[in-house]
Amino acid sequence: MHIVCPQCSSVNRIPDQRLGEDPKCGKCHSQLLDGKPVTLTSKNFDNFIARNDLPVAVDFWAEWCGPCKMFAPVFAQAATEQNTQIRFAKLDTEAEPAIAQRYSIRSIPSLLLFKQGQEVDRVAGALDPTRLRAWLSRHVA
Repeated sequence: MHIVCPQCSSVNRIPDQRLGEDPKCGKCHSQLLDGKPVTLTSKNFDNFIARNDLPVAVDFWAEWCGPCKMFAPVFAQAATEQNTQIRFAKLDTEAEPAIAQRYSIRSIPSLLLFKQGQEVDRVAGALDPTRLRAWLSRHVA
């Protein structure tokens, strides 16, 4: 299993059975699966989306967005609960408008799910914990 380091963006090979053993990055020694959403920018977005073997859920948000702020703790809790099944990341659409435009983000929050670098599903609007878990469970083997 390939896992991208949230700190240095290095790609690490981790045996599937060791995902729950708090794996560390071989380059910078940071936790690979710390249960926190990774902040994505134009510098790490493409690598993080394409090189992770786990599905990647990306929350497209903005600081000024009230529903985004309400959804943030729900997303963070899901990241903690499912850190060995799905990678969670956030992209600030105000700071990275080109990426938001590339994925035709028209409303925020928007949640996109990627597998092997390809978008496989999306949902717009803030989800409650039950709806978020249900949406994610459709895509986790």
